[in-house]
Amino acid sequence: MGTGVGITAPFGRLLRELRHSRRLTIEELAEASGISGRAIGDMERGRSRRPHRGTITALAQGLELDESAHADLLAAARAARPGARPAEGVRVSPLTLPRGVRDFVGRQPELTVLRALAREAAEGRGVAPPAAVVTGPPGSGKTSLAVRLAEEPESPCPDGAFLLDMRGLDDRPLPAEQAVAGLLGAWGVADAELARLTAEERLARYHEIAAGLRAVLVLDNAGGEAQVRPLLPRAGRLLVVVTSRRTLAGLEGVRRVELGVLSREESAALLRAVVGAGRVDAEPGAAEAVGELCGHLPLALRVAANWAATRTHWSLERLAGRLADEDRRLDALSAGDLRVNSAFALSCSRLAPEAARMFRLLSLLPGRDFSAAPAAVLADIPLPDAEDLLEELLEAGLLMTSRQDRYRLHDLLRLYAAARHRSQDGRERSVAARSRLRHWLLDTAVLAGRWHEPDYGMPPADPGRLVELDDREQAARWIRAEGDLWLAAFREAAALGEHTRVAEVAEAMHWFSDHWVSWGHWVEVYERAAAAGAALGHAALEAAHRNYLAWAYWACARRHDEAVASATDALRLAGAAGDVPQQAWAHAYLGWLRDAVGELPPAAGHYHQAMELFTEADDVNGYLQVSCGMIRVLRGAGRGEAAVETCRGIMDALADPRHRDRIPANVREFTVLTAVYAVSFVHLDEGRWQEAAGALRSIRGQFDARGWHKQAGKVHLHLAHALARLGERAEAASAYRAALALEGRVPADVLDEARAGLAALTAGRPAPLTRFAQ
Repeated sequence: MGTGVGITAPFGRLLRELRHSRRLTIEELAEASGISGRAIGDMERGRSRRPHRGTITALAQGLELDESAHADLLAAARAARPGARPAEGVRVSPLTLPRGVRDFVGRQPELTVLRALAREAAEGRGVAPPAAVVTGPPGSGKTSLAVRLAEEPESPCPDGAFLLDMRGLDDRPLPAEQAVAGLLGAWGVADAELARLTAEERLARYHEIAAGLRAVLVLDNAGGEAQVRPLLPRAGRLLVVVTSRRTLAGLEGVRRVELGVLSREESAALLRAVVGAGRVDAEPGAAEAVGELCGHLPLALRVAANWAATRTHWSLERLAGRLADEDRRLDALSAGDLRVNSAFALSCSRLAPEAARMFRLLSLLPGRDFSAAPAAVLADIPLPDAEDLLEELLEAGLLMTSRQDRYRLHDLLRLYAAARHRSQDGRERSVAARSRLRHWLLDTAVLAGRWHEPDYGMPPADPGRLVELDDREQAARWIRAEGDLWLAAFREAAALGEHTRVAEVAEAMHWFSDHWVSWGHWVEVYERAAAAGAALGHAALEAAHRNYLAWAYWACARRHDEAVASATDALRLAGAAGDVPQQAWAHAYLGWLRDAVGELPPAAGHYHQAMELFTEADDVNGYLQVSCGMIRVLRGAGRGEAAVETCRGIMDALADPRHRDRIPANVREFTVLTAVYAVSFVHLDEGRWQEAAGALRSIRGQFDARGWHKQAGKVHLHLAHALARLGERAEAASAYRAALALEGRVPADVLDEARAGLAALTAGRPAPLTRFAQ
């Protein structure tokens, strides 16, 4: 039964009324809850207006409140806490450092070694920059040490610090190729540029950029040598710090830093930093016992210390007694020969039931990095309640912040939470929670992906939606941020034989995939979707996904033969099914693939067939995409006038009122940009400088805005060439400088040509021109 006290009462008055209703003095409530009498008095008098959820839980347990009264008290505390929740989807680099440990202690010899390596790297000493491998048992603070080094204000690395989770303990550790792509993206290389590079070219680009950085790169949680060996810099001033539970003995030329457990003195220092020096110094024997019971492992000590810090009325002797008791009663969770479950169990024992349930459920999340929304789905509770529970777990030391508005579980805590979930929740509840999460992730993935499709766009309004999908950028950010989670749900759906669902998600991602070519999983997505179509016996559906797979093989993996085979299979299946649009797309992909390797006559043949089939299917969007490809093919065949005429046809189609509502704005803009860029080369080839300048002026800055730096550089460069020949020297010089401003993001030949053009312009002569290459 609830107390009947209204939740609108101020928190302090409500707390006092609840205490009086139990006939407890402040001292008696302090004894029962572990919260100091002074803290309780401050809360009741309104001097402490932001009590944390863990404090509320301890008070509720001391007052022996039922769930209803506990909820009332929590609601009153929440109302007293000012501030709003940050908006979903804030743009944060995936390689942003996690928040460092505020009360970091010890590890001075190890820090001294790493600081010396950072100085050596910054000064450019040695043939290659140094690299460090930090090893140690789970929970020993490897990541905290690396982040501590990167965050030091006197760090000799002015270009900053980056951290990449290598996921070495996952079933699918992060491959080196994906690590390279992620780092390049964080360092400003556009996805469109990455899409055109082979794996070898991406690695070369990585080393080129790394050589120019004075920074710290933390490769966290590495699983093996093959993951990190390609990422060790060959030149420059970038310090790479690798953390791993393994020794990575196969890596040569690295400095090894091994972490053990803390010393007795360091354990005491950590307790002082978290609990307070006065309490620790008053009970040195109990403090030493706490350290022993936690195995002097930093993670276990921090969890126990955080628990004690919120219960200032408890002695450390009482804390040590609880640790010993939990160690006897519960199964051991081992980290080598260390038993650390007692600290975890103690913190969990003082959680409110819903917070403890949330902790157990978080072990079901397939990724280590998550936001509040999937946690809310797992627990089947409103988002604000989920946020409160996550903050309670954070306060208890059972959860860490990863980056803005995101959380992560330490591996040991994940194992512990999973064990508790199996023993307390059972298989039926586990299956229900996983199913709920899978359906939500895939539903949201479909909505976010369809934002980019011509036939869908903005999803219908839904006030109950847990994430904001109000524009394409928000949708794209969600797809990227939760990529690990929805991909895991996608794999689970495939394993469960949910073939229709698999095909639906893959279809929804088709238009978006062009914006994230470097992700590294599109081949898998469309292989699974094609297999789903085959399993359903749906030839047209399989044809569609084999077409998408042809794109993924070439655009994402540079596997040309497999791409051609997939598009050929799609053409056969679509023909058997009588699906004209998919036959058209198969020819479009085959034309694109032949064009890519310079086989122009076959490319033109496929493009012509695609255009005829798109006309038959009345698909104007497909027709326009193929027409842009035809401009390139016609130019390559020396048919400049036909190429120009094709571009005019595209512009006429875009202007036709009959197509106004059939061509989405993003498709329209991209088509104009692609067509004008392609036809500008025809004008340049034929020396029609006025037409070339007009075309290039109309698209100047548009590639820059999309991050397509190579094309942006060529627009500036070729516009400068055309303007120089038209005698417009000032604007030509400005365009050359705009190309040079992209140094580090465009190929060297573009920069060399821009420098030569600017020098020739200064000398009063035209720059020498070679063939204009797209």
